[in-house]
Order: sequence, then structure tokens, then C-alpha cells
Amino acid sequence: MPKRHSENHKVQHLGWLRAAVLGANDGIISTASLMLGIAAAQTSAQAVLLAGIAGLVAGSLSMAAGEYVSVRSQADTEAADIERESDELATQPDAELRELTEIYVTRGLDRALAYQVALQLTEHDALATHARDELGIIEILQARPLQAAVTSAATFAVGALIPLIVVLAVPDRYAISAVATGSLIALAFLGGLAAKVGGANQWRGALRVATWGAVAMALTGIAGHFFAI
Repeated sequence: MPKRHSENHKVQHLGWLRAAVLGANDGIISTASLMLGIAAAQTSAQAVLLAGIAGLVAGSLSMAAGEYVSVRSQADTEAADIERESDELATQPDAELRELTEIYVTRGLDRALAYQVALQLTEHDALATHARDELGIIEILQARPLQAAVTSAATFAVGALIPLIVVLAVPDRYAISAVATGSLIALAFLGGLAAKVGGANQWRGALRVATWGAVAMALTGIAGHFFAI
């Protein structure tokens, strides 16, 4: 018996990976930047810590709400398109079969074969076939609002904890440099990990995330320094 061919495509990870990376990345950058901005204004260590905690709570809730609303809108659009397609299949089956045939013709099949493929797939599961090949809605990539919201909120909180732990672990006089360094290391690790899971270049992913994090923290620190009261 021939050995079964097994494949592990990275695309199946895109739904949760996007929300997780976005949440953790924002958690580290926004919280660290906020704390550095407050620290640069020559405020107390207690104020810096309080700003970080407030950033963690507000950011987690904001990420959850934003992701849910955004992905919910996408899910509603997909559902409306599928419902419309279901109605068309019920009322105009011949037109939908011709439409599916033309799709396969444009993808390289000759017309006779395209018709046979369209006919057999329609008989098997017409709605799923049109959703996939006409609308481009694939099951593993369908919008999942609650999953995106929970993942974003949780990963934001985890990311935001990193600068908070750092500032608690070092003396006050080292707070700025320690938060910046610890956050950049965490961002580089996150970027590399996300790239690895997605099958991309790890070093490039690490450098990209760390660079943008450094820019955000630097600009926020400058703002805190110059606009301190």
C-alpha cells in the first residue's frame, strides 16, 4: 500500500495567528510606549506602573471590541453573500451552472470538462461549491468574531504584562532602559515566532516587528519629555 501523502499548509493558521500576533504586538508596543512616555515626563515610578496597568486593561478591552466588530462585519457580509447565492441556486439553477462552468473555463479547463466538473460538484454540494469558487469563501478562512475578540484581548494582556513585569523587577533608575530593552527583545521574539508559524523568514519578521516597536517607543518617549508639565 502506498504511503499516504500528508501536507501541513500554513494557511490554516491565518485566522487565529493574525489576531494573536496583532494582540500581543499591540500589547507590548502600546503599554511599553505609554510607560516610557510617562517615565520620560519625570513622574514617579508609581505613576509609570499605574499607566501600564491602565493601558493593559483599556487596551485589552479595546482590542476585543475592535476585533469583534470588524470580524463580525466580515462574517455578516459572508453570510449575506451565501444567502443570496442560495436563493439564486434555488431560482436559477441553470444560470448558476453556466456561471460555474465559465469560472472553470477561465481557470484553464476546456468547456466540456469544465461543464462536467461544474455539474458533478453542483450535484455533490452546490452551495459549498459556489461559496468557494465563485465567492472565494473558504471554510478554514471564514470570519470567526468571538474567536478573534478573545484571542486579541488575551494576547494583548499577555504582551502588556511584559513591560509591567520588567518595571517591577528593576530599580527605578533603570526603568526606561529596561522597559525599552525588554520590550524590544519580546517584540523580536514575537515577530520571529509569527514568521515561523506562517512559514516566512524568521529574521525578517523579527526585525520588522522590533523596528516598528522601537520607532513607536522612541516617539512616545520624546512626546513625554517635551510635553511634560
